[in-house]
Amino acid sequence: MYIIKFGFIQGKWLIDGLESRWRNFYYRTLGVKLHGYIWMKQVEIPRNYSDIELEADCALDRGVTLVCSGDSLPHPKIVIGANTYINRHTFIDAIELITLGQHCAIGPGCYITDHDHGCHPSLPPLAQPMISKATIVGDRVWIGANVTILKGVTIGNDAVVGAGSVVTKDIPEKAIAVGNPAKVIKYHPEKVTTPEI
Repeated sequence: MYIIKFGFIQGKWLIDGLESRWRNFYYRTLGVKLHGYIWMKQVEIPRNYSDIELEADCALDRGVTLVCSGDSLPHPKIVIGANTYINRHTFIDAIELITLGQHCAIGPGCYITDHDHGCHPSLPPLAQPMISKATIVGDRVWIGANVTILKGVTIGNDAVVGAGSVVTKDIPEKAIAVGNPAKVIKYHPEKVTTPEI
């Protein structure tokens, strides 16, 4: 029984690896800037392929969507840094610029944007003008599950955002922020001790 189970797991890993390599080939052919091998699992990039850049060894899990669109800039951009992992069903939506740094961990079900709609009472919702400002996430940032990051926000290096938070303002380096709207509750200690094993 153990041998059958182990063989099944090995087979699944092989299929997942082949699927990921196929997606690398497919999106590279369409013009997505892939720097090295990117682990991808049923990722959706519907348009503007050449405006998306993924650095080496980042990983995008099942259901991640990257969208560059709108007319704020001729070429809106999404840039994802090396060794960053984006968990399932996260939606990244840019009309200007969204940058995720290196070695980040993005939880499942997050929404990251660089724009919102106007709210003029005489216009229907879909006719409202877009308002955009770049959204920047630094290096080694940890974003919990179901976090929303709104336009114009900068999250500093080594920050942590708790699950379910809505980020409306900048978060400093090494800060831990939670809530709706997200507020800093404490900072990482300057000296971190590694527990002995």
